[in-house]
Amino acid sequence: MIRRAAMPGLSLAAGAVLLLAGCAGAPEKETATAESGDRFPVELVNCDHEVVVASTPERVVTLNQGATEVVLALGLGDRLAGTAYLDDAISDRWAQEYEQVPVLAAEYPTNEALLEAEPDLVYASYASAFDKGVAGDRTVLAGSGTQSYLSPFGCPDESQRPAPTFDAVWQELDDVAELLGEPGTSKALVSEQKETLESIRDAAPGQGLTALWYDSGDKTPLVGGGQSGPQLILDAVGAENMFDDIERGWGEGSWEDVLATDPDVIVLADASWSSAEEKRAYLEKDPVLSELTAVKKGAFVTVAYSEATPGVRMVDGAASVASQLADLDLRP
Repeated sequence: MIRRAAMPGLSLAAGAVLLLAGCAGAPEKETATAESGDRFPVELVNCDHEVVVASTPERVVTLNQGATEVVLALGLGDRLAGTAYLDDAISDRWAQEYEQVPVLAAEYPTNEALLEAEPDLVYASYASAFDKGVAGDRTVLAGSGTQSYLSPFGCPDESQRPAPTFDAVWQELDDVAELLGEPGTSKALVSEQKETLESIRDAAPGQGLTALWYDSGDKTPLVGGGQSGPQLILDAVGAENMFDDIERGWGEGSWEDVLATDPDVIVLADASWSSAEEKRAYLEKDPVLSELTAVKKGAFVTVAYSEATPGVRMVDGAASVASQLADLDLRP
């Protein structure tokens, strides 16, 4: 949480909710005339690391797509001095702005490449970004004048990670907006996302349906479990996750259980390393799995990997799944 020093319906139509979530622009920056000094310093404890930002960060480097899209969603892409590591495609509504940001590496940049960008703040989604060969130790970075922020969902000590909820995602947005000196940007964005999520829950297009969230794998499927993005999205649309007893965000399922349950719908995660198209082709080709009711009916829903992990696009993921379910019209 931030500590400051001297700082002041999908019920209308499934497509309408998707439009609200997918086409809304970045929130406008706060119009107050408060000087930077009125908002800084900002201090917080993040993954047991003390972060002290003394003045407005002007050169931010984001390592991991989730962090990049948070900054873009807040309307602060002009602060980005570099970025790296995509899981899939940047959302269309930020793609043009993203194209103006220097890409330091396809995956993680070297420490030298990172430092050449002269960041005053490094923001990452996963602790691996602060390995020795990349950004390096956060305390060492701070000693050289570069502060850092790690998504709480990526804290290396699991006991410090928040429970995966929409509220926890919104807290991260608030933290980042405060660190960048523009708290109003997250307030507007969170308000919009709450409205969208409420409409999805009211419509509940997945009510009465059992779903398989198929992430990757063939002989043994990696599936969405009961404690992260897939569960939150399925709960939002009112569907039952057939693997909700897996006490993790993702875990190994079994095709035997899938065949026994015969789910009404199959959600296909779409990622660069395992596309939705590849998984659908596998299911349709397999002589046994092709007999699943959902496969025979073509009851597939596709969701981008970046919309299924706790982050700024998770409400978009819920809206997309809701819209596709409404189009399939599978409810009993």
